[in-house]
Amino acid sequence: LAVRSLLGIVLAAWLRGSGAQQSATVANPVPGANPDLLPHFLVEPEDVYIVKNKPVLLVCKAVPATQIFFKCNGEWVRQVDHVIERSTDGSSGWPWGSGLPTMEVRINVSRQQVEKVFGLEEYWCQCVAWSSSGTTKSQKAYIRIAYLRKNFEQEPLAKEVSLEQGIVLPCRPPEGIPPAEVEWLRNEDLVDPSLDPNVYITREHSLVVRQARLADTANYTCVAKNIVARRRSTSAAVIVYVNGGWSTWTEWSVCSASCGRGWQKRSRSCTNPAPLNGGAFCEGQNVQKTACATLCPVDGSWSPWSKWSACGLDCTHWRSRECSDPAPHNGGEECQGADLDTRNCTTDLCVHTASGPEDVALYVGLIAVAVCLVLLLLVLILVYCRKKEGLDSDVADSSILTSGFQPVSIKPSKADNPHLLTIQPDLSTTTTTYQGSLCPRQDGPSPKFQLTNGHLLSPLGGGRHTLHHSSPTSEAEEFVSRLSTQNYFRSLPRGTSNMTYGTFNFLGGRLMIPNTGISLLIPPDAIPRGKIYEIYLTLHKPEDVRLPLAGCQTLLSPIVSCGPPGVLLTRPVILAMDHCGEPSPDSWSLRLKKQSCEGSWEDVLHLGEEAPSHLYYCQLEASACYVFTEQLGRFALVGEALSVAAAKRLKLLLFAPVACTSLEYNIRVYCLHDTHDALKEVVQLEKQLGGQLIQEPRVLHFKDSYHNLRLSIHDVPSSLWQSKLLVSYQEIPFYHIWNGTQQYLHCTFTLERVSPSTSDLACKLWVWQVEGDGQSFNINFNITKDTRFAELLALESEGGVPALVGPSAFKIPFLIRQKIISSLDPPCNRSADWRTLAQKLHLDSHLSFFASKPSPTAMILNLWEARHFPNGNLSQLAAAVAGLGQPDAGLFTVSEAEC
Repeated sequence: LAVRSLLGIVLAAWLRGSGAQQSATVANPVPGANPDLLPHFLVEPEDVYIVKNKPVLLVCKAVPATQIFFKCNGEWVRQVDHVIERSTDGSSGWPWGSGLPTMEVRINVSRQQVEKVFGLEEYWCQCVAWSSSGTTKSQKAYIRIAYLRKNFEQEPLAKEVSLEQGIVLPCRPPEGIPPAEVEWLRNEDLVDPSLDPNVYITREHSLVVRQARLADTANYTCVAKNIVARRRSTSAAVIVYVNGGWSTWTEWSVCSASCGRGWQKRSRSCTNPAPLNGGAFCEGQNVQKTACATLCPVDGSWSPWSKWSACGLDCTHWRSRECSDPAPHNGGEECQGADLDTRNCTTDLCVHTASGPEDVALYVGLIAVAVCLVLLLLVLILVYCRKKEGLDSDVADSSILTSGFQPVSIKPSKADNPHLLTIQPDLSTTTTTYQGSLCPRQDGPSPKFQLTNGHLLSPLGGGRHTLHHSSPTSEAEEFVSRLSTQNYFRSLPRGTSNMTYGTFNFLGGRLMIPNTGISLLIPPDAIPRGKIYEIYLTLHKPEDVRLPLAGCQTLLSPIVSCGPPGVLLTRPVILAMDHCGEPSPDSWSLRLKKQSCEGSWEDVLHLGEEAPSHLYYCQLEASACYVFTEQLGRFALVGEALSVAAAKRLKLLLFAPVACTSLEYNIRVYCLHDTHDALKEVVQLEKQLGGQLIQEPRVLHFKDSYHNLRLSIHDVPSSLWQSKLLVSYQEIPFYHIWNGTQQYLHCTFTLERVSPSTSDLACKLWVWQVEGDGQSFNINFNITKDTRFAELLALESEGGVPALVGPSAFKIPFLIRQKIISSLDPPCNRSADWRTLAQKLHLDSHLSFFASKPSPTAMILNLWEARHFPNGNLSQLAAAVAGLGQPDAGLFTVSEAEC
């Protein structure tokens, strides 16, 4: 007994120290027994759920224990239903060591047992363990039947919300035991708030989207699950729509009336943003009209003649009139005719010389001078005849300059070419050496050529050379084929529509490629005296010439060649070509690129950083550039965007078939560089395809924002036409447009007529850059007989001869030009020199360049010729010169500048 009492004391102390589940058990000691040896539960029954018809297992384990029985809902479980295991505790955790009796009991509880009391009270079970010191009760374990009903108490509903609006999708899961857990699916993908901070799930299981995004457009499903089942709600479609917004208004159009009252309009498009996913279209008008008035031009008219002046000593008198009755204004025509009339007079004021000895001496002197002139002329003719057989004019054509071309004879008759210019050859030398920096052939030893007395061109009759200003097609093709045999000229176009050439001497001339805006001005004295050059000008397709572009660089102009490269020039020639950039020093870095003889491209000029003594210079205008160069070659203008404000001008053209023989009708929308050469290529292509222009061309400013160009068609009458477009819009990638090397970029919209008799088409077509500029076309015409827009392209075509030689190539007469140069080149104290002329012509930003040349005035006049041929107003130039205060400058008859 003493030992048992001691063990009871130790066991009680250990139980108090362990504190294991003391709150869940109830001890009932036997009177007089040692309370410290009451049973202690090692395992107690726990709450469980019955899933379907599977019974659950309850377990009890106690030490020291002699008996353990389960009691469920106050009733003892039969002994036969218990599974009992007895053992001796071998744990060393007891303070007194091992050896106490341990007992473990298990019972099964079925669904039927629980259902007997279902609805009355909860079904519970409890263990009761005995020892010699008394009894101990375990905690109650509740047994529940698990279930999950099929129907949700509240399901999410479909919604349409605007962009950035909040979204709340409620969900109340079905009733169940244990309570169901809730999760959300977006298009069958699990919504995880930890990965997307824009969404969260409330305690009431609602899904909340803080700000709706386009990506949130989806089908949402609420999922409830517990240990029994998994239930799905009906999917709720959520659509995030975008309401349309107006773009900015375009500039007002030109007044419809050229004289008097008319109308002008401006437009905007619903593209900022465009409506999406059923969003509302813009409210209001897309076109505004307003009245306008244009001043009518008034043509000038002569005032009455003044009275005749007194008869002068030279036996002439004069009278004058002014173009002031009325004076021309508002763009009216100048007066036609002369403003000064001079006649001979024989009044008393005229000095008459009488016959006498003085008259005889005068007549004898005149006869002697005439005889000397005749003798001098005979001597010159004799010298010419002696040297005629050995005539070898110092001629350098492209055959010599490319060291290997065969001679070519091009001799149009005077009847075919009434404007041919003839000059006498230079007989002062029979052998000359060309020292130009030519591109060497791979097999040539030196860029220096010896020109001997052999015939360079076919001999010309009559001892005169004829300079050609135009070329028959067969001769042009032969010229191209000869150039193409050389290494440097392999990339020249095989056709002749984009190429022209001519033969020039020191008098200069001009080459033009019609309808492209490309020309080459060869000023007087640019070619050394005594030399004759055969020069060409050609336009390349971008895909035929590899022009490397890096970073944000883009091609802004056509790729143009003039040559042969390496010819010796003593004055800069001027190459004119269009460009499609919106010039802005803050948005663009513009560079002129030139291809070397080896084929590599190099920057020869950085616009805005030109040095006055540089070989190249450029006058940049809104849509054209004029390049001064003393070296011929292949050129291109390239721009590099400095900000997203950098923009290129795109010309939008709409073409459709002239005749529609099927139910399908195609509308082709071209997006081109706003240059004449790009327009020419598309017009030629559409002529081959049988297309016609159906809307007035428009210009779109395409920015360096990396956003694509989109095109869409709207408001097609479904009763007459059906669009075969499967998507809401078509798209041209940004880089296809920005690099500038892809031709004929376009999208086609195919419409199908419901009936073959349908001929009227009315719809809208939008072209816009995402987050940028846009244009809309209101199409309304008859596809079988409406040709009112066909004349728009015909008005833009250029006339004239591709090649002009000598004085006919210039607006300013040669002698007057020389007088202006000699008058304005010398510095003048009254500032009436070339600097003032440059200011009057708005060219004063180039003064340092002009000053670096031997004749600044010649550079100014050359640039004026390049910019204003053939439609320049010579009277405006005359007025600018007249305003300098030079004597008789208004009549271009200055003889000597007086400073």
